[in-house]
Amino acid sequence: MTLSTLDLALVEEATKKSGLVWVRGAGPDRALWHAWIDGAAHVLGDGPGEQPLPELADGGTAEVTVRSKDKGGRLVAWTAAVVRLEPGSERWEAAVAELKGKRLNAPDSERMTERWARECVLWRLEPVAVVAEPPSGSLAAAPLPSPATTREPVPAGLPKLLLKRKRRGR
Repeated sequence: MTLSTLDLALVEEATKKSGLVWVRGAGPDRALWHAWIDGAAHVLGDGPGEQPLPELADGGTAEVTVRSKDKGGRLVAWTAAVVRLEPGSERWEAAVAELKGKRLNAPDSERMTERWARECVLWRLEPVAVVAEPPSGSLAAAPLPSPATTREPVPAGLPKLLLKRKRRGR
């Protein structure tokens, strides 16, 4: 099945402008940073210090949901053909050059691409169809396990202390 020119333009424009895409493979959906290169979204991860990727299979499919950057609502969902890019290939090099500029707070920016080649997986998600039907029901999912913790409640006396400081500063 091929995408119409209008559908492809919608997918490309929405995906390019969105900072994150939600990708569903065999496991739970994951919010991923990405780069749109040569007609496909590229996501990189699963290495130490990189984003965890959903379970994807080379030659399989995934569902990609693109959200609005300003409102966060669903703009378009599309089915992707999944292709794993091998380190050193021409497509891999082109994708990594673009992704390197989008990777924020990398601990090793000089050797980042070498580390990616050794330890990470790079997936190319090529659009094949637009999901026409909006989802029914809630799309809420339980949070994934994480070592992060919730902050403690604010101590009862803290607001009074803060108000005293404001009054003294007048």
